[in-house]
Amino acid sequence: MTAPHVGARPDASAEPRDCRIGALLARGVGVLALSPTPRLDAEVLLAFCADVPRATLLAFPERSVGTTASARFNAAVERRARGEPIAYIRGEKEFYSLPLRVTPSVLIPRADTEVLVDTALHYLDVDERRSVLDVGTGSGAIALAIKRERPLAMVTALDCDGAALAVARDNAVRLGLEIRCVKSNWLDALGGERFDFVVSNPPYVPSSNPELAGPLRFEPRLALDGGNDGLAAYRALMRAMRGHLASRGLLLVEHGHDQRPAVVALAAEYGFAPRAVHDDLAGIPRVAVLAAREP
Repeated sequence: MTAPHVGARPDASAEPRDCRIGALLARGVGVLALSPTPRLDAEVLLAFCADVPRATLLAFPERSVGTTASARFNAAVERRARGEPIAYIRGEKEFYSLPLRVTPSVLIPRADTEVLVDTALHYLDVDERRSVLDVGTGSGAIALAIKRERPLAMVTALDCDGAALAVARDNAVRLGLEIRCVKSNWLDALGGERFDFVVSNPPYVPSSNPELAGPLRFEPRLALDGGNDGLAAYRALMRAMRGHLASRGLLLVEHGHDQRPAVVALAAEYGFAPRAVHDDLAGIPRVAVLAAREP
């Protein structure tokens, strides 16, 4: 019995050989030889371009995809070979089990940042109607994950970049999660509003880090570059926080693997005391929980 086809004409023998799954994957692996994971990259891209599960690709390498899917795959492989992240090629990235639309206007959400969400949820009870501000929301990943897990929370997503904020709004609508999106340079547009929780994954890569011109070059520099010492955004955020944190409110920030001592010391300069620190699943320092010191 002939195996069924995936988006192809019934007669597989009539398809060009390079439209067969096995041949396409082999070509993709060859083009992506410099990738750390060439086979995985090729499978993910072909599954996306042909709109089939990866399991189907693995089980039926003799099947063929249509010429349109084949052309899309070849173009996607070329983009990936130039270093473009798969998330931008697919236009989507999962974060905290949420399928988020991503564009080159926003930072690609990382699994490491889920620790920041976990930490916020630890302090935010499910039956509390508390206010939460996500500073530098980008795709809206943190704000939307918190809103999904804590529906009563009043979540504001803030970003200085209009294109990024448009992505966050789109994600909120697609996911049916109600958050407020505000365009603002730091907290300037918020007037005298105060928040119970302020969360942020600010840019913290030092300007001299070669990865900004290397693997990270496709992502918005505004969301990555933390200045000469990687701490410029923390200074600006902590300075902007004055008058915006509610009584007994908390500021939760993600930081780089070696930045915890510097972030905690900087917090002390701006009137914050560490309430707790949290590592990611690999045991790498990742999140600092800060409380305003009592006068």
